[in-house]
Amino acid sequence: MKVTAKLENHFNYHAVTVESDGVARDLSIPGKVAGLGSGVNGGELLCLALATCFCNDLYREAHRQALVIRRVTVEASAEFSAEGQPGYNFQYKAEVEGEATDEQIAALIRHTDTVSEIQNTLRRGSSVTLVE
Repeated sequence: MKVTAKLENHFNYHAVTVESDGVARDLSIPGKVAGLGSGVNGGELLCLALATCFCNDLYREAHRQALVIRRVTVEASAEFSAEGQPGYNFQYKAEVEGEATDEQIAALIRHTDTVSEIQNTLRRGSSVTLVE
């Protein structure tokens, strides 16, 4: 699956589109109040990527295990020290409610942690190339 994200910004205009396997969706992300740039920073979006991936993967893995879950809350955080420096101390936690025992939910969370693509991408590292 190919995934892309596109951002266009100019004074008082900010448009974001994401696409997976040819299916595009517009996202509502505000521009900066000053008129130039995004009102959301990359670190926030990276944390959102961790949370979103884990949420979706919990539902996927629960379905595979024939578990019914009804509510998922995921909170992700990271720290950034100085401009140009990579983030560190990436953490996330999940709360899951459904028709399963506490032990089943705990096992589901631990298992999903091993198969979540965004988490594994950060854990293993990946090259990032500027295309000119």
